[in-house]
Amino acid sequence: MYERMLDKSAPPDDDFVKEYLGAESYGFLLQLEKFLNDHYDLKKELKFPFGNSYGWGYKYSHKSNHLCYTFFESGAFTVTLQLGDSCVPAVGKMLPALSEKANRLWRDRYPCGEQGGWIHYRVIEMNDLGDILELIKAKKKPLR
Repeated sequence: MYERMLDKSAPPDDDFVKEYLGAESYGFLLQLEKFLNDHYDLKKELKFPFGNSYGWGYKYSHKSNHLCYTFFESGAFTVTLQLGDSCVPAVGKMLPALSEKANRLWRDRYPCGEQGGWIHYRVIEMNDLGDILELIKAKKKPLR
C-alpha cells in the first residue's frame, strides 16, 4: 500500500494519476489544487525530483516561489513541504489548532535552517488536507 511511481522512464498522464491515487485521494488532490489556484499565481510542473525513492509528483509554485511537492502513491499522496526559519513563528501559532499528526510531523521534521524543516505529510483523509492548507498558508500568505 502507498507504493510510489518510481519508473522515471514513464511519466504519468492525468488519467493514470487519477487511477493510481484512487477516487477519494484524487479528489483531495483536486481540492488542494483548487485552493492553490484560488489563492496564488500557481505554476504546476510534473517532476521526478530528489533521486529514485520519491518518484513522480507535482511541484507547485507561486510565481518562482516553491510552495510544495505532491508525490503520487497507490491510494494516497504525500505532500512534501519545506518550512523555513521565517515560517516558524506562524507554524508555532497554528500548531495547537492542527491535528496530532501534524504536530508529530512538525516535531519530527527533517531540519532545515536554524529552526525550520521539511515535513512529509501523507494525505489520506479530509483532516490531513486541512492541516496541509494551513501549513501552506504559514509558508506563503495567500494573495486572495
